[in-house]
Amino acid sequence: MARESGVSRTTVSYVLNARPDVAIPEATRKRVRDAAARLGYTPSVAGRALRMGRSDLVLCVLPNWPVGPVIDTLLDHLASELADRGLSMLVHHDRGRRPIAELWRAVTPRAVVGLTAFTDEEEQAMRRAGIQVLTSSLDEDPHPESFSVPQTGIGQLQVEHLVGRGHRVLGYAAPADPRLAVFADRRLAGARLACEARGLPAPQPHAVELDVASATAAVRAWRAESEPVTAVVAYNDEVALAVLAGLRAEGLGIPEDVAVIGVDDIPAAALAAPALTTVWQATDAQARHLTRAVLAALDGSSESLHAPSDLFHVVQRAST
Repeated sequence: MARESGVSRTTVSYVLNARPDVAIPEATRKRVRDAAARLGYTPSVAGRALRMGRSDLVLCVLPNWPVGPVIDTLLDHLASELADRGLSMLVHHDRGRRPIAELWRAVTPRAVVGLTAFTDEEEQAMRRAGIQVLTSSLDEDPHPESFSVPQTGIGQLQVEHLVGRGHRVLGYAAPADPRLAVFADRRLAGARLACEARGLPAPQPHAVELDVASATAAVRAWRAESEPVTAVVAYNDEVALAVLAGLRAEGLGIPEDVAVIGVDDIPAAALAAPALTTVWQATDAQARHLTRAVLAALDGSSESLHAPSDLFHVVQRAST
């Protein structure tokens, strides 16, 4: 680049690093910037971190989950919250066997946020390198920096709502994607616990693809039982919308014949016919909590962090 712009390497360094304490003519600065643009130069994150002694990067490690509306919303909120505080977020979607150490050593983040737990060895290695490590848990977690969203509680709440509306025989619409089992198994376990506590039969699970044929097959199976299912607990809103389509295909009334409740309160839930009853989750609050935890860790603050008390609640609509 020095040769391209006709100046010394030192001058190039001063210009590209925007050194305010060095007097360089504006024409020279322009030549260097134009040369950088022609050569496609981009600054090295690792080099900048080495020079500054720290980076402004937060690495968010996402397990091998499908990126649906909730994860997408969480990442969007988290990136916005961090950007407001001068931090950039890099998302790593873990789809392979590459060790996480290879990634953090390459990008030198100030903090790593895991949407699932790291191994003890991984966490210790990052902390030894001066990286702050934070996690978000699927279940109750005693660590104050970890935002816990108990998935079993979501399944229990769905059942409680349906039982409160008079239903006693329930079906469970599970996702067909095996990558979602880490969530679905916990929600189904919560639904089973709620039924057992009330002396009701366990919900009858069926995997439902996001298409009418799969949902119709599940509806037929539920209705063919000696005691037909009168309400369906769905893994999430997308699965619930498929169940609504299957019920309509079978000519069944919603909720007169079968009620349906989902999870997530995605925008399409309110637009469904009938509008879908669902469980809202505190996704934006989770992003704010994680941001506060990152900043507190970077600042060395001992401030006590508390997650919001309203983690999820039912949004009543016409499907129940």
